[in-house]
This record gives sequence, C-alpha cells and structure tokens, in this order.
Amino acid sequence: MNIRDLRYTAALAEHRHFGRAAQACFVGQPTLSAQIRKLEQELGVTLFERTRRSVRITPVGEEVVALARTLLATADLIVETAKASLDPLSGPLRLGMIPTIGPYLTPTLLPSLRYGLPNVIFDLSEDTTETLERQLLDGQIDAAIIATEIADPHLSEIMLFEEPFWIALPSNHVLADRDEVALQDIAAEELLLLEDGHCLRDQVISFCTEAFGLDPRVNTYHTSLMTIIALVGSGAGVTLVPALSLGGSWVTDSGIAMRKETSRQAHRAVRVVFRSSFPRRPLLEKLADIVCAGVPDTVSPVRR
Repeated sequence: MNIRDLRYTAALAEHRHFGRAAQACFVGQPTLSAQIRKLEQELGVTLFERTRRSVRITPVGEEVVALARTLLATADLIVETAKASLDPLSGPLRLGMIPTIGPYLTPTLLPSLRYGLPNVIFDLSEDTTETLERQLLDGQIDAAIIATEIADPHLSEIMLFEEPFWIALPSNHVLADRDEVALQDIAAEELLLLEDGHCLRDQVISFCTEAFGLDPRVNTYHTSLMTIIALVGSGAGVTLVPALSLGGSWVTDSGIAMRKETSRQAHRAVRVVFRSSFPRRPLLEKLADIVCAGVPDTVSPVRR
C-alpha cells in the first residue's frame, strides 16, 4: 500500500468513472485500474463494483476511502508545512466561498490580492457552507469564506466583517416610499427565499421568526440569489439581501427599491475558516487584512 494508490482510490470514489479518475490523477486508465486492483488484492476486499456502465463503491470501500482521505490530507500537510517554512506568503491557496458572498466580494478582492499577495496563486470555488466545510476537512480546499459559526473542533476561524441585510422590494411596493422598512410590516407570503442548504435562507428565517414572529415558510426557490432578486424586480415578492450585493448594477436599473431594515437585527458575521492544522496561518491573516481593507462602507470590518 502506498500514497499513490490511495490517491487513485480516492479519485475513483469521487468521480465514479475510471477515465475521469485517471485524468484527475494524470495517469493512464490501465495504470489506475491495475493499481486499484492491486490494492484490493493486498487488502483482501472489493472496494468497487465494476460493470461496463458504472462504478459503485462498496460499503467497505466507503470506510477505506474515508480513512484514505484522512491519510492523504496528512501527507499533503507534511508537504505544505515544509513549503510554509520557506515562505508562507507564496504558492497556491485553494479558497472557497459561499454563493451569497463570492459574486459580490470577488470582483473587488482579486485586484487587491494580486497587489498584496503577488506570489500566491488563488484557486477560487463556490459551494454551500456544508460542502465547503467537508472539503476543508478532506483537504480539498485550504480555506473558505462563510457566514455561519463553525462547530467542528478541527476548524479555526478569523473574523472578517459584520454585514447587515437590506430589504429588497419592488419599486412600486406600498412600503417602498419609506426610508426604512420593518420586518414585521412585511407579509409572510411575500417573502422569497432560497432553498434548504443555503445559510442565507436559514438566517432570514431566524431573523423573521425569533425577532418578529413572522413565519416565512413559503415561496422557496431552487435557484440563486440573483434570480430571487430578479423575481423581486418583476413584482413577485420581497427578500432580504446582504449588504455586499448592493454594489451590483441591479440596484439602480431593475425596478427594485433597497431599504434599510429598521431594527438593525438582521445581519451576519463573515469569517474565513480553515483547518486548525493549516501551516500557513500568516497567509490567511494577510488575506483577512486585504478583505477588510477593501469592503464597502455598507459593512463593518472587524480588522483594521
């Protein structure tokens, strides 16, 4: 058994296709297939069920792959630790963001990162909080910018900023003539929400139910925040949007009125999270400084 064969096995478990797994590992398909069969023979178990049309991982395969990913993450950490001792502010950084932050933070962040961290190669991705945390623990990414508290003891965080939510209404809405809008003045059936799995949905529901007894359990959409905003512009309802999104062109040209939320209780704390064992914390500290220096005045940076 060796690290290489475990990488092949983890890749096949991820892609469920020999060709794609081999491509991801930069080897030929026969080589990958032969090495996985060799590992199965060495372990005395079948890790994958193979047919001409599909590859399925067996129950024992699931257990072996989970352990393999832990071992691979440790092996990668050894390499990262060695590189970090030379220069923690250089080399690749795999950074994830949630979809309600990435599109609004990235356009202003990238130019600052190129200037402030010229020797770092950023690999950016977007996904839900749950997926990003799993990718962190599996070693698939190095850090993630999210907006919820972490619970796993193997993860650490650096706080970035407090971000209020604004209320987005159709410009002809009865409440649009106010400078500020109270959540309790919005009818529950008007609220448009993202589907389950998005932390923004959970946060909006929490604001509405805990603070005002409003029960927004309808009008859920399997879509993006930008589509929800477009629905507001078409007169379909009302939603809450994070302050970072106010920099988009839709604010001025889409028939939407943006109003502050009266109580100021609707907000979220944005942070960068990472494995506690990650050896390049100075890089993440520098990243946090750059993020906080570049955010608009609609949010409140924690770092100065």
